[in-house]
Amino acid sequence: MKLLSPDNSALMEITNFKRVGSHLVINGNILGAMPVTCLLTPSETRSALKQLGFGNLLFVISLLFRS
Repeated sequence: MKLLSPDNSALMEITNFKRVGSHLVINGNILGAMPVTCLLTPSETRSALKQLGFGNLLFVISLLFRS
């Protein structure tokens, strides 16, 4: 999965997600060169969902069915 900038260049390429206990570990590369491992905790996940809002959450779900 790639996270893109507005000019369609790759900012981060996520290589995998894995569950470790109650956390989600995200591995990837930033700007194609710097490896990174991120840890997503339950409290940070709740915070992200609050920032996303209900309308945007529905939009993210709808992205799964678009081509």
